[in-house]
Amino acid sequence: MSASSSGIVAGLTAAALATVGYLAHDAAEALPPGMGRPAQAGAAPAAGTTKAPRVRKDPTALPPGSGKGARVVYSLRGDRVWLVAGDEAISRTFEVEPSTVDPAPGTYSVTSRSNAVTGSDGVPVEHVVRFARVDGVVIGFSAAVNESAAPTPAPGPKVRTGGIRESRADGDAMWTFATIGRRVVVVP
Repeated sequence: MSASSSGIVAGLTAAALATVGYLAHDAAEALPPGMGRPAQAGAAPAAGTTKAPRVRKDPTALPPGSGKGARVVYSLRGDRVWLVAGDEAISRTFEVEPSTVDPAPGTYSVTSRSNAVTGSDGVPVEHVVRFARVDGVVIGFSAAVNESAAPTPAPGPKVRTGGIRESRADGDAMWTFATIGRRVVVVP
């Protein structure tokens, strides 16, 4: 490259940078007060602006995308269950203790129920409502018969259990609501 052509390239580059700098400055001046600029310590918000309150999501709110009609909704992340009536009214919502094996998100149906059995972790349980199977592990809701007794130690990390535990009162509600064929919607 000759000296004259490198000077032209340098001149064009300088002109381009100057134009970009001018446009950036012009755009920054057109922003509403406070946008794009760090707030000064102790400065009050500009007149006419309000600081929006931080919205905290209600953990008891029914998750979006959980279907329609009468169903049981189980949130894997929230460790929460909703019993939803056909008119979309929430009959009951409660927290659960998750199993060591989770079902994949999706729609299932209650396939079997047992009034009282011994859980896969050796704990006597009642009102067992089963709805899925994952790699040979049956997944379902249940309540420990003696929930007031000292808690049973959690099974080791290698023990694969499918019992999603609820309180006895919540287990009673689940037992009444989740009959054979009732839809169970699992959400992330």
